[in-house]
Amino acid sequence: MSEKKDHSPRPEPGPLGAGARVLVRRPSESAQTGRIVEDYAELIDIEERGHAWAPVHRWAVALDDGRLVFADTDDLTADPSRSGSAG
Repeated sequence: MSEKKDHSPRPEPGPLGAGARVLVRRPSESAQTGRIVEDYAELIDIEERGHAWAPVHRWAVALDDGRLVFADTDDLTADPSRSGSAG
């Protein structure tokens, strides 16, 4: 009997999740604000899918400038400029 792997998304500590306002900081560009639109935690297991050459990033973020970017948890923080305001 084969073992089943648990592919359910791992919960994130803090305020990260779909719909959350975040600040995206990536080495290749300046910091941008946006909203998380999708969590791809279940797809980031590269061993099973062979994507070492093109790793899946956990979060899809719709930036305020209209772009869609994909980022890792380490690239995101809760958007401090929007705390306390309705988004």
